[in-house]
Amino acid sequence: MRRGETASPRILAVDDDLIAGQLLVEILSDEGYRVESAAGGREAVEQLEREFYDLIITDLKMPGWDGLEVLRRYREQSPETLVILVTAFGSMESAIEAMKAGAFDYVSKPFREDEIKIVVRRALDQRRLKRENEQYRQEFARSYGLDQIIGHSRPMTEIYKTVAMITGRNSTVLIQGESGTGKELIAQAIHHNGPRAARPFVVVNCAALPEPLLESEMFGHVRGAFTGAVASKKGLFEEAEGGTLFLDEIGEMGLSLQAKLLRALQEREVRRVGANDPIRVDVRIIAATNQSLDVKVKEGRFREDLLYRLRVVTIALPPLRERREDIPLLADYFLKQYAAETQKTDLTFSPQAIEVMCRYEWPGNVRELQHAIEQAVVLTTGRVILAEDLPLSLRDAVPGDALPSFPLMSLDELQRRYLIRVLREIQNRSEAARILGVDRRTLYRMAQRYGIPLTEERGEESSPPEHP
Repeated sequence: MRRGETASPRILAVDDDLIAGQLLVEILSDEGYRVESAAGGREAVEQLEREFYDLIITDLKMPGWDGLEVLRRYREQSPETLVILVTAFGSMESAIEAMKAGAFDYVSKPFREDEIKIVVRRALDQRRLKRENEQYRQEFARSYGLDQIIGHSRPMTEIYKTVAMITGRNSTVLIQGESGTGKELIAQAIHHNGPRAARPFVVVNCAALPEPLLESEMFGHVRGAFTGAVASKKGLFEEAEGGTLFLDEIGEMGLSLQAKLLRALQEREVRRVGANDPIRVDVRIIAATNQSLDVKVKEGRFREDLLYRLRVVTIALPPLRERREDIPLLADYFLKQYAAETQKTDLTFSPQAIEVMCRYEWPGNVRELQHAIEQAVVLTTGRVILAEDLPLSLRDAVPGDALPSFPLMSLDELQRRYLIRVLREIQNRSEAARILGVDRRTLYRMAQRYGIPLTEERGEESSPPEHP
């Protein structure tokens, strides 16, 4: 919330006629608004520099800075504030000039009390709706927008550019990528940042249902169309009206259903199972696959004409192993997410944990990374996630030189080296002691025994205090 902004709308009444200005204050204060007054244009602009107002009601003709000058300056400094102009010079020319300058509305003196109340209420309703729409857009941007698609690698930068270019269009999009690369997230970003954002985003998993059920799910059916069809049902094409239909794993769709989908794309109409009459639909199609549809075309398992219809725009998502520079960013993003959910604050990764994650192949891509970090956050008892906190399957698959490796040695030497490693990675002595399974006093004794110097921490001595 901005400085001075409150739940109760704030209004500034500007008029060089003090009686008229006070009348406005009284009328609008009785309506529950917080109303202040200014005796001229210059005074009004000076107040803007100190306070925030939802609405300005200003006289048009005033000495010095008139109402149009106030309007111009307010639009420069506070464009979200609405302005209503009031004047005794009720000519059409004045009204046109005011509206061109950006005024919300224009009323003439002498105004009726109910008239000014209606205009003010309408202005504040519009401002509230605009603010709610902006919050709605930002919420979806956070949940489904590009800020959830993490990465600054060159492949991801190109994808950002492509997504930005196509969000405002209705072109069919084909997203290709291995499982777990974020195909649905890209589809959501395209939908929720485009003109269809307020309409449904409907997902169909083409691999989840046998073809007869998938056909009924997508296109709907009429009563009696098949055994068990006791009532007519809308299909997902109809449910997505005005929005986006996301066809996930479209490579798994059978040929007969592909033909029906092709007709829906060409004619922009669907026919429910068992029905004779088509239904017009306005739906954007985004499809995704983890297979090569060109290969499936050659094998006779995917229609070439449908493929051409689907890939008006193609987005190829790289596997995580081909954008390793993004792994630390993704890891940090998921760490913050799960740390907040589990109320574990100030969590961080050790350098070796980052190294292990960067060297792992990630066959499950971003989804596998997400699950690995969720597990590490849940299981760790400290504030630093070590390589040992990562899933065993991940650590076992990483080349040995990325993990601790010691030659054959005595247990005493092994303990000394491990102590050195923990103290190097963990600067907080209490945390280091917890990882080693000892108290702070024992930690200091171990360090003294092996001749390992301990740097001083703020607020403590370099050696443990003696028992009283």
